[in-house]
Amino acid sequence: MTVDLDHARDTREGTPLARLNAQLARMRDTQAFWTDLPAMPLDSLADLARLPVLRKSDLVELQGKDAPFGGLTGGPVSGLRRLFVSPGPIFDPEGRGPDWWGSAAALSAAGVQGGDVILNTFSYHLTPAAFIFEAGAEALGCPVIPAGPGNTADQLVAIRQYRPRVYVGVPDFLKIILDKADEGGVDRSCLQVGMVTGAALPDSLRAELSSRGVAVSQCYGTADLGIVAYEDGGPGMVLNDSAIVEIVRPGTGDPVPDGEVGEIVVTRLDADYPLLRFATGDMSAIIPGATGARRIKGWMGRADQAAKVKGMFVRPEQIAAIGRAVPGCGRLRLEISRSGEQDRMHLLAEHPDSSAAAALSERLAEITRLKGSVEVVAPGSLPNDGRVIADLR
Repeated sequence: MTVDLDHARDTREGTPLARLNAQLARMRDTQAFWTDLPAMPLDSLADLARLPVLRKSDLVELQGKDAPFGGLTGGPVSGLRRLFVSPGPIFDPEGRGPDWWGSAAALSAAGVQGGDVILNTFSYHLTPAAFIFEAGAEALGCPVIPAGPGNTADQLVAIRQYRPRVYVGVPDFLKIILDKADEGGVDRSCLQVGMVTGAALPDSLRAELSSRGVAVSQCYGTADLGIVAYEDGGPGMVLNDSAIVEIVRPGTGDPVPDGEVGEIVVTRLDADYPLLRFATGDMSAIIPGATGARRIKGWMGRADQAAKVKGMFVRPEQIAAIGRAVPGCGRLRLEISRSGEQDRMHLLAEHPDSSAAAALSERLAEITRLKGSVEVVAPGSLPNDGRVIADLR
């Protein structure tokens, strides 16, 4: 079950909207951080856009002021299952309950069946990736080899003895295992299914792994949210039912039309760690016109594009503010380069009226406190890649 961000009123019990409104009420009543949320229930999922965005980059400060989780968990620490430390550092909880991270659907879509032995090569030390897939494996009834990363000699011993059908980990390490097995004459024909994430899976690598007998699928998730989307044989990735996903213009909380590349913002429907409009810093796009479940194109880069110009940071939200200040703007892109040993800014702005350049130039200097040139280009001419700031230096 996935959700559609339209304006239709949907109040049936158990729908994403009903679950969301129930969660908002709990958050207001039990968590001081969320006491300023609107008291009225939302009429549609699209009304989420009225609420503020919580950025992943904000967690370090929040957690530093209110340990351990910035006041964002739905209950006491004693009620949680595991406590993680991710780079940042960012402190992530794991709640109790079956398949808490939502990985079972991703594993099942990849071809994992009950009873399959799984070689889990994600780290079991402080970070949650290994446990994300452990939970899904348990829900499906699959035994797991807690291999962790590296130590290929030991991995091959485990493969020889336990004959795992499923590999879980980053795609590059799967290739290393296959290479080492073939070099050492180890029968690794048992490995037939790969669930990979955490690194790029280029078509060339997918094709090579397939030619060597391993059909790989990938999913997208974070240590804060669990599995957000996964491949299921259809276009792109299907959205998980525990996540309400918006795609917003980088640096803002403003949703973009389907097909437009922007930042992934997720509302997690969960009582233990109820995140509201959590901006991941990753980019993707909703696939327009897909029948049935809503889908994204997969991971398409990072949205945190801040750059330092002449000693001052310029951020995507500033570029978005320029566009809002001049009516009629489409996409904007700030190009930063070097000329004569100095930083140079050049703003490209989609607008139907070339005379808008003067107003844009004025807003650029006012908002960034830096001067730069402006070029008005035809609507629809800038690339649909989510890039708001392009540092060319």
